[in-house]
Amino acid sequence: MSAGGHILFEDVPGVGKTTLVKALARASGCVFSRIQCTPDLLPSDISGVSIFNHKTGEWSFKKGPVFTQILLADEINRTSPKTQSALLEAMQEKQVTADGITFKLDEPFMVIATQNPREYEGTFPLPESQLDRFMMRLSLGYPPVESEIALLRDTPGEDLLERVEQVLDSKELLEIQRETGQIYISDSILDYTTSLVSATRNHEKIALGISPRGSLHLIRCAKAWAYTQNRDYVLPDDVQELFLPVFGHRIILNQAVFFEEANNESVLDEILNRVRVPGNIGER
Repeated sequence: MSAGGHILFEDVPGVGKTTLVKALARASGCVFSRIQCTPDLLPSDISGVSIFNHKTGEWSFKKGPVFTQILLADEINRTSPKTQSALLEAMQEKQVTADGITFKLDEPFMVIATQNPREYEGTFPLPESQLDRFMMRLSLGYPPVESEIALLRDTPGEDLLERVEQVLDSKELLEIQRETGQIYISDSILDYTTSLVSATRNHEKIALGISPRGSLHLIRCAKAWAYTQNRDYVLPDDVQELFLPVFGHRIILNQAVFFEEANNESVLDEILNRVRVPGNIGER
């Protein structure tokens, strides 16, 4: 959120993805909308539709749920590619074009999508072009035993979201994003980042490496990570910490790798260990 990007949550049902997004919207004071993705969902169900007013004899545009600040696209891989593509312009350009008219979206604008990594029947896998627009792919996983016990101890039927208090508003969030963009990053860190990216493009196990958009996303995330650590400069540790979440969903392995015990994470780990870490970070 500090980096101004979008997130793809890939996890099994029931671990709290939707609750987390609602809590995030409430704590940040942002307007929240939710889309439950289904096979019959249409692009106009997301962006909006033009309606003819018989009294005035004019067309008016009724805005869809994408006109919000935090948009939850639940089970995004259950809707058709045509509908999935309706989000592309909004995610990249922060605008919606309908009937030849372009409508700007409010800022901040963030798409958080979820998908189940286990059930593939009746789903439409996201194309590379759309996966690349998600800044990070994250997984919540099952909670620690202590946290689950605390959850079970709470009063049954209580809406836990009622406990979430607003801690900032959208204007303050935009200011955080502006300050994040001003975090200093040295040339040595930039060289380190490009070396990592280049390694994905020339690796013998990778068919599709990281795009320039992926490089930009990693830099923005590293700056945001440094900001949350109360630093005004980026360390190599920041890049390494975010390497897998930012790049894990972007690479495509060669077909031959499927016969080996290799996956995206293991290959990226190999690259992370192979590329030399800069000694002089150029700290201000």
